[in-house]
Amino acid sequence: MHSFLEFEKSVADLEGQVRELRSMDNADNNVDVSEEIARLEGKASQALVDIYKKLTPWQKTQVARHPDRPHFADYVGAIIEDFVPLSGDRKFADDHAVQTGFGRFEGQSIAVIGHEKGHDTKSRLKHNFGMARPEGYRKIVRVLELAERFEIPVLALVDTAGAYPGIGAEERGQAEAIARSTEACLNLKVPLVSVIVGEGGSGGAMAIAAANRVLMLEHSIYSVISPEGAASILWRDSTRAKDAATNMKITAQDILSMGVIDEIIPEPSGGAHRDPVTVFASTSEAISRAFGELSPASGDELRQQRREKFLAIGRNL
Repeated sequence: MHSFLEFEKSVADLEGQVRELRSMDNADNNVDVSEEIARLEGKASQALVDIYKKLTPWQKTQVARHPDRPHFADYVGAIIEDFVPLSGDRKFADDHAVQTGFGRFEGQSIAVIGHEKGHDTKSRLKHNFGMARPEGYRKIVRVLELAERFEIPVLALVDTAGAYPGIGAEERGQAEAIARSTEACLNLKVPLVSVIVGEGGSGGAMAIAAANRVLMLEHSIYSVISPEGAASILWRDSTRAKDAATNMKITAQDILSMGVIDEIIPEPSGGAHRDPVTVFASTSEAISRAFGELSPASGDELRQQRREKFLAIGRNL
């Protein structure tokens, strides 16, 4: 059973009725409610399709943040074989908000980097809700350097509200670490594909999203600041996050129209959390396509393509 968002109340009510009828059917075999169950299931399914056809930017934000949405570990477990995690930045500590390692994708060696939010209270605290500290970005740089040395392509899975803004992180050079990670991505001489699977927040996301191909799940968001942060700055009222989300152009469709990303990966009705297997398959296909397009290019061509891609953003709007 999924947890429902506020705007999914009509679907929740219908699915609740289905559960009640199923329990009635199990308790009394003399009562046949199969037709009514089928009717309600069809009605709930259509209601979900109708709702997700016209999601507002704020509703998409809520879907992108859904607690059951697949995260880094889920994608790696589904599409990467023989994954071996690497820990630590060799300078300070290991940041659990950022996960890195090497494995195989469709039989080929690949380096994987990304944010992990966790699924329950314990794991979310361990992973700091996916908000990386400087040592996380320095770990990323270490893995990127290894990947380039051994000519291994890199996959980045982006899912963070932003880099961690704590005092300790600032003392250890948060801004510099993000800049170094972004620089390492831009200078990489192997293919780099990034996928925004949930939230793509601020420099914390850009630090691993400066890629040759940037893909984005249909109900993910990508923004320079969170809607709450923007509302606090613009109106000094974080409760106006809904207004900020509407005006910031943070949805995949808006971002694609501005040339910031290259492709939208479709999600099932109800979001990625309702059918992870389908999402893993479509994401894997999109990643495979992207690497296939990039594989013929030389290291210098890959770096130049990346440079031209980001220099071109905003020029033709």
